[in-house]
Amino acid sequence: MNLSAVTVKDLLVLGVDANAELRRRGIIRTENNPIGDFAEYLFCRAFSWRPVNSNSEKEMDAVGPDRTRYQIKARRLAGNAGDRQLSALRKLPEKGFDKLAAVLFDARFGIERAAIIPHALVLANATHQGHTNSWRFILRDEVWTWGGVEDVTAVLRAALMTVSAEPAQAEPRFSVLSGLRKAQGAISRG
Repeated sequence: MNLSAVTVKDLLVLGVDANAELRRRGIIRTENNPIGDFAEYLFCRAFSWRPVNSNSEKEMDAVGPDRTRYQIKARRLAGNAGDRQLSALRKLPEKGFDKLAAVLFDARFGIERAAIIPHALVLANATHQGHTNSWRFILRDEVWTWGGVEDVTAVLRAALMTVSAEPAQAEPRFSVLSGLRKAQGAISRG
């Protein structure tokens, strides 16, 4: 899509309209930058997590079927591709979540890498920021080498493929993993 002839105002309106359509489809939930909401949507879809829709639960974004509490963070690598700092983690020592689910998107929203990281590893490797009273965590490549970290890049890429192939109507969320398990079961029975 060539946007070079579109006015600045029309580009801004296009962005607003695109976000409205993403909300209508249930992909994003807020008026904020859609990257965080999109990451929450993909993780919940991929792993059958239940999104937490309450602002009172700021330290967690989703709950797994086993009641594991997840904080979900994302970073889009654009321009300065080396900048992998996730948005602020609040009250990190208070353990408001059990695991951090994090994804790095490339400049065009493809999945670069994704991981699920135990809280203890996040706490041990995060830096406190006194001026914001928050914690900074940088999603460096070495994270995927730490014991206890689960590389979920392939699972999130599969979830993204199903979203990319969906028609424009809003559809209920489903689990990519459960769909893969059903397919594997059919193959083993057949």
